[in-house]
Amino acid sequence: MAKAIEYTPYVPTPAERLGAATAQAEPALAEALELLTELHQRGGLDLALKLMRGSEGLTAAALDKVTGETGTNIIRNVVELGKLAGSLDPAELEVLLGALSGGVRQAARSIEAGERVTPAGALRQLADPDVQLALGAVFGLLRGMGSALRQAREEQGRGE
Repeated sequence: MAKAIEYTPYVPTPAERLGAATAQAEPALAEALELLTELHQRGGLDLALKLMRGSEGLTAAALDKVTGETGTNIIRNVVELGKLAGSLDPAELEVLLGALSGGVRQAARSIEAGERVTPAGALRQLADPDVQLALGAVFGLLRGMGSALRQAREEQGRGE
């Protein structure tokens, strides 16, 4: 009777597997190292580490990257835009942005055609239902802005 042959397949060591993977990913690793070097030289890694660790001085490190009054204004404006975006109803914004897109397309066609509007033509345009609807939206926007401006002025008057 024949004796069974014992066979144990070769299992590469972790170092061999890493070497093969490194050789296969060499182009990507070279680019990643270049990116890592850039981040290190510009202080981005330090900022990322502080962000990950939540350490003290994170705000100062972030502000240090955006120096001067311009950087501060950018940060403040982004915060205000974020507040505004959070307060808007997405469905309402979708309708208004769609209307704005349609208006921009129509304006571009009018410019391309060289259309001019005389004072009498402008008055005739007021009879157009689409123009009336758009004017209603514009006046609604103006009413809302006026109300908010009046309220802000009143609040400033009380704060002084």
